[in-house]
Amino acid sequence: MTDVRVIIQRDSEREERVVTTGTTAGALFEGERSVVAARVSGQLKDLAYEVADGDEVEPVELSSQDGLDILRHSTAHVMAQAVQELFPQAKLGIGPPIRDGFYYDFDVPEPFTPDDLKLIEKKMQQIQKQGQRFSRRVTSDEDARDELADEPYKLELIGLKGSAAEAAEGASAEVGAGELTIYDNLDAKSGELCWKDLCRGPHLPTTRAIPAFKLMRSAAAYWRGSEKNKQLQRIYGTAWPTKDELKAHLEFLAEAEKRDHRKLGAELDLFSIPEELGSGLAVFHPKGGVVRKVMEDYSRRRHEESGYEFVNTPHISKEGLFETSGHLPNYSESMFPPLEFDGQNYRLKAMNCPMHNLIFKARGRSYRELPMRLFEFGTVYRYEKSGVVHGLTRARGFTQDDSHIYCTKEQMADELDSLLTFVLNLLRDYGLNDFYLELSTREEGNPKFIGEPAEWEEATETLREAAGKQGLELVMDPGGAAYYGPKISVQAKDAIGRTWQMSTLQVDFQQPKRFGLEYTAADGSRQQPVMLHRALFGSIERFFAVLLEHYAGAFPAWLAPVQAVGIPIGDTHVPYLEEFAAEAKKKGLRIEVDSSSDRMQKKIRNAQKAKVPFMIIAGDEDVSAGAVSFRYRDGTQRNGVPQNEAVAELLDAVERRV
Repeated sequence: MTDVRVIIQRDSEREERVVTTGTTAGALFEGERSVVAARVSGQLKDLAYEVADGDEVEPVELSSQDGLDILRHSTAHVMAQAVQELFPQAKLGIGPPIRDGFYYDFDVPEPFTPDDLKLIEKKMQQIQKQGQRFSRRVTSDEDARDELADEPYKLELIGLKGSAAEAAEGASAEVGAGELTIYDNLDAKSGELCWKDLCRGPHLPTTRAIPAFKLMRSAAAYWRGSEKNKQLQRIYGTAWPTKDELKAHLEFLAEAEKRDHRKLGAELDLFSIPEELGSGLAVFHPKGGVVRKVMEDYSRRRHEESGYEFVNTPHISKEGLFETSGHLPNYSESMFPPLEFDGQNYRLKAMNCPMHNLIFKARGRSYRELPMRLFEFGTVYRYEKSGVVHGLTRARGFTQDDSHIYCTKEQMADELDSLLTFVLNLLRDYGLNDFYLELSTREEGNPKFIGEPAEWEEATETLREAAGKQGLELVMDPGGAAYYGPKISVQAKDAIGRTWQMSTLQVDFQQPKRFGLEYTAADGSRQQPVMLHRALFGSIERFFAVLLEHYAGAFPAWLAPVQAVGIPIGDTHVPYLEEFAAEAKKKGLRIEVDSSSDRMQKKIRNAQKAKVPFMIIAGDEDVSAGAVSFRYRDGTQRNGVPQNEAVAELLDAVERRV
């Protein structure tokens, strides 16, 4: 035995320890049950890894993001083992960890049923209790092909080993650059092989280290994410460090399902996505149209107050426009195919900025006109793959509240500062208050990003300074910039803690250059403006969906399609409430009277189901007193309110946006 010196790193503390050869990472952290793996000189390793002289070893806790990924990847392997024990004909695809869970793809003759998932989960529980040991071994391409001769998808991944494998959807968890490895699941007592899988790892020490899991659903998925490949069956699951955390996650999912904007859109008669129109193309019903109009009207008013000028542009243009802007070379996969007529190719508009550039260029511009703030509710069309289209949040046709600001370099910093303040305040007006900012920057050496490094550095630093003035957390997103410039994204949390990307601000030195945009400076010289891209909602449809889920359909009075419903105690009270509603409508309130033949209690339940903010009830006593009774969403009631006070209360709730 010889001595091995290692450094154990815990946060900012470093401890040098001398151990004997053959000591494992697990032995270094013996007794620390929360440690499930180790980071050795920057690389994740199993606890069975034997440390070498000079290694820097950091414990990986189960509750850390790396620990959760390892837990979920290990659980995916247990699921795949269970599937093949129950369905021996199943061929393995890939099984990576994902946010809050994992999945595994299988080639099976028939799609999985809910009953199948129950059987698979039960088998997984048996495997978990057996405490099978995850054992890593290095193999060669040739030996791996021999061992996995009956697994065609694994054989394909072996052929992709290296950068191509990293690019394959989820393949980085299966095959990566460097040595090829297989993980064996070994019986805890006999050491006999129970199952094996091609995998880079790392994994938990044993299946017994998986505390809590649940299978969620199955769905069809193309192999490696390509529609050209065979469609496989994907099973999704989730795994957590404790049963309490699993329970909390399932409760969260149940609440999120209740708030699903697609479900609420149908229940509240707000919008639909007819099959006759096509996936990702929504129509707004009258009530949804009211909400959308109120959103747009308020945004329009606030923009007008802040010096924006409204413009309109067509839905289609010659293809060359998007060549000039640089969008076609960079975003052609997200654009609908060309339409050919009059001997030329035309494209459906996928972005508004090239057309705004043409408005700026339509005549000579002076420095006195800058900053020039153009704003449009511009409908665009994106070719989203069918697998990613999701209600209003990922659509193929949507309307952006798009703004492009043309300014001098000297104005850029102040303009960005005021832009970001304007955006955050307006989002707060709609009821979102919990934010952080994300700064997306250029990836060095990536040919996608056009322009000079000095321009990128200047634009990035100006954005960073503007973000710093807001006093919000700033998270870096390396390589996430648009091809023409860096951007700040406003990330907002909703009522149940989910994060949504909302507004974006981008600094662009490139499009003004590509379009030859100029203004006459104070000294008479011709100068190039800076172009700032800014979308407040991102898209009106997506923001509509976010607010619908944030409020669970119970919009505040100012946004609600129906702000109050008049509920008569008897038929004789209908005319009285109709007179009250007529006066309220003159004040701009959206109020209806339920004159149906339903009993009063049924009318109240209908109004509650429709999530109407206020119910206005009237009976004999109210009529004789010239008053009404309020019933609020929380079930409380206020009786004998004079009509003028009742209207005033409704108006106050709307004006205060509560």
